Amino acid sequence: MTEVMTHGAATPEAMTAMPARRESPPSMIERMTLILDAFNGPTARLTLEDVARRTRLPRSTAHRILDQLVRQRWLAHHSFGYGLGQRALGLGGQDGGQGKIREAAAPLLHELQVTTGLVAHLAVLDGAEVFYLDKLGGRLATSVPSRVGGRAPAHCTALGKAMLAWLEPEQVDALLGTEITRFTNRTIGELGTLHQELHRIRQRRGLAFERGESFPGIACVAAAIRGAEGPVAGISLVGDIRTPLENVAPLVVTAARETSQILFPGSAPGAGRPRGRRAVSRASQETTWSPETMNRLLAVDGRGDWM
Repeated sequence: MTEVMTHGAATPEAMTAMPARRESPPSMIERMTLILDAFNGPTARLTLEDVARRTRLPRSTAHRILDQLVRQRWLAHHSFGYGLGQRALGLGGQDGGQGKIREAAAPLLHELQVTTGLVAHLAVLDGAEVFYLDKLGGRLATSVPSRVGGRAPAHCTALGKAMLAWLEPEQVDALLGTEITRFTNRTIGELGTLHQELHRIRQRRGLAFERGESFPGIACVAAAIRGAEGPVAGISLVGDIRTPLENVAPLVVTAARETSQILFPGSAPGAGRPRGRRAVSRASQETTWSPETMNRLLAVDGRGDWM
């Protein structure tokens, strides 16, 4: 009979019969690196099962680490899988697509500012805050406390609410936590009330308003730039508290929609409409909303108030 063991070592025959086994990386950092390496590009999308299979980690372990990476923004969790988050894209020399967003929105943002004389903003959602990518001024620019590269709380800005409105409620809760801060006497301070406002924004075709929620004396209207995975950015116009924002609201919606069409050709409603520098002016002539329509949109909360 052939000996299976010789001096405590397995014979070649026994090693062939033994199933291959790979030890899991011993440290959390090694496991996190293994998961991040599974994403082979900035547009890669993987399910939990994909990650577990590629890394050969136990499914429960992969799920726990994925949740931690999402909370720290190394990964993002979309409706159809996980993808690289803002931190990972930044380390890789990418800007999370912000350069493309700025390029697509630039002529429309400029036209908005020239047409209305108000301050135009372009921003993305970064956790519980909005991050300003662009600001075009006017006579009010110095009185609006925002700057390119600056941040503001998402829950009390029209830009932030416009983007939060297109996230799942659970995502909003995860981003904002259980307590949200009041900055003025008009700031929404309860998560339940904020969810009601986000519902009203969806009813208003995505229009978000705020009047004195962030800073007294300032009013804002915004709409989200949306892709297949949800909101990617937002466009807003800002004026003083007396500005009749309902008059310029259709221009903001049109600019956001046109930017979506530039970024995602053929995927947004109305693809193929004229785009570029004069798109906002043409839209203001071709798709204006009647006063009655605006009144209905602004009255969906039962009070006509701009929360």
